Amino acid sequence: MNPKYNVKRQDGFTMIEVMVVVVIVAILAAIAVPIYTAYVKRAHASEAKSVMGSISNSADMFYQTSGEWPSDVEQLERKGLLEIKISTKRSWTFELGLPNSISATSTEEMEGGANHIIFYDREIGKFTGYGSDEDNG
Repeated sequence: MNPKYNVKRQDGFTMIEVMVVVVIVAILAAIAVPIYTAYVKRAHASEAKSVMGSISNSADMFYQTSGEWPSDVEQLERKGLLEIKISTKRSWTFELGLPNSISATSTEEMEGGANHIIFYDREIGKFTGYGSDEDNG
């Protein structure tokens, strides 16, 4: 046998192959992480948005019966027009800017962190802020 052709075969990946895989994984992570983060924000905000819709409906009923807008959420609760779970109250505070808007601000107990604000514009029926498509932070 000619020693020139007696090459020992080695199993495994070359450095180039490993680097290609690392680059592919990094690209996938760069795409997936922002999408996942936005999904988590929307999930955290969904509870507040649901309650804000209930507050809006309750405020309309309050206005129809009393002729004035409620000053706060507690007023709606005292009248029996609204019931908010204690866990939601721990996570969010709600402010009424009726008849035009309602806002929610997250507290320290909200899993996504404190001071995230969601606005609900009653005139156009649109949510903006935390967990919305326009949210950049």
